[in-house]
Amino acid sequence: MIRRLQIKLITTAMLSLALVLAVIFGIVALRSFRTVASNADEILDILAENEGQFPDTDIAAYMDGGELWSFSNYNYEEIPYESRYFSVMLTKDGGALSADLGQIAAVDETDAMDYAHTVLDGGRERGFIEGYRYIVQTLDDGAVRIIFLDCGRLLSTYRLGLFTTVVVTVAGLAAVLLVMMLLSKRIIRPIVESYEKQRRFITDAGHEIKTPLTIIDADAEVLAMELGEENEWLLDIQTQTHRLTELTKSLIFLSRMQEDVGQEQMIDFPVSDVVSETAQSFQSLAKTQDKVLMCQVQPLLTLRGDEKGVRQLVSILLDNALKYSPQGGVILLTLGKAGKANLQLSVENPAPNLTKKDMEHMFDRFYRGDESHNSQTGGYGIGLSIAKAIVSAQRGRIAAASRENGNLVITITLPGLVTESPQKGE
Repeated sequence: MIRRLQIKLITTAMLSLALVLAVIFGIVALRSFRTVASNADEILDILAENEGQFPDTDIAAYMDGGELWSFSNYNYEEIPYESRYFSVMLTKDGGALSADLGQIAAVDETDAMDYAHTVLDGGRERGFIEGYRYIVQTLDDGAVRIIFLDCGRLLSTYRLGLFTTVVVTVAGLAAVLLVMMLLSKRIIRPIVESYEKQRRFITDAGHEIKTPLTIIDADAEVLAMELGEENEWLLDIQTQTHRLTELTKSLIFLSRMQEDVGQEQMIDFPVSDVVSETAQSFQSLAKTQDKVLMCQVQPLLTLRGDEKGVRQLVSILLDNALKYSPQGGVILLTLGKAGKANLQLSVENPAPNLTKKDMEHMFDRFYRGDESHNSQTGGYGIGLSIAKAIVSAQRGRIAAASRENGNLVITITLPGLVTESPQKGE
């Protein structure tokens, strides 16, 4: 249990931290990229307004007292000398007119025309192509001027920043994971201690209650013998004593199951025969209740697991299905292979009054739907909790689902399917 709690705590903490860091990283990355694009667009706007060249006046004067917000405290006079750009003129049909490559050396006329046609085919007014930011400008005569600004260094710095952030984030997550692994046991210790105290109380109290219950039951039998006739009140005492005894045994069993997880004796046994025999013992009970119990058991299956636990598991599921099925209902038990090494057991029964709340609390202790709180069904709402504990002890999975026809299906998957048993005489 401690191990499972540690894993859940570490997993939850790491996923939460990773999600928060991912959101922060995404916001920072998007903000940085927009800054690069905004800086480039402001320079491209100046070039577009001056036919692909910087104006003769300094940039600050050209902006008429404004400023390029992302270049705070920047020497604007250096921008024309630090910017590498080129422009291409095309006809409205895409024909080449001219290319101005005077401010860049890494691009020849052929490359410039290829870039221009690619941009024109894309149909966007602004964007990035490789390491260049561009703007498309339609002139009065229908010609098109496309101006490209080299943003290679800015984009390289942006990518380097992202890479550094990713490395630092991963290193931080690794450090937090290490700290969580070292401290998780101490963090969950109060929860474990509280759980252990609860479990010990249930076990100890259960054993203490069993003795007076045994005495009460014995005294009731003696009184019944002395009276010599059936007494309503005495019969009620015996009935309630038996119910309380069964509840005590169930609580002790559930407590021991959670305590001894992983200590069950795993053996190879004919699970098909075990399930069929257990289901057969419920046939007469189903008939007396005017219900139909159908079994579809794949024969000759062998499982490595806890035979006693599987018998009890089938009994709990069938008992639950019979209790809560309406008169005339059909209960279907199926057993078969699920993959190469798994066994699948399912029990389906009518449950017309099943609610969403019932589905959510199906395996909670002492939970019973409103329709089941009556003297006819009996039970304590602990059977499916025990079933879940048995399945968990064998490293299996249990799930409940509601079909469109109103039927409840409880499906169990158990690992450890050995092989199909050989035919007799082979």
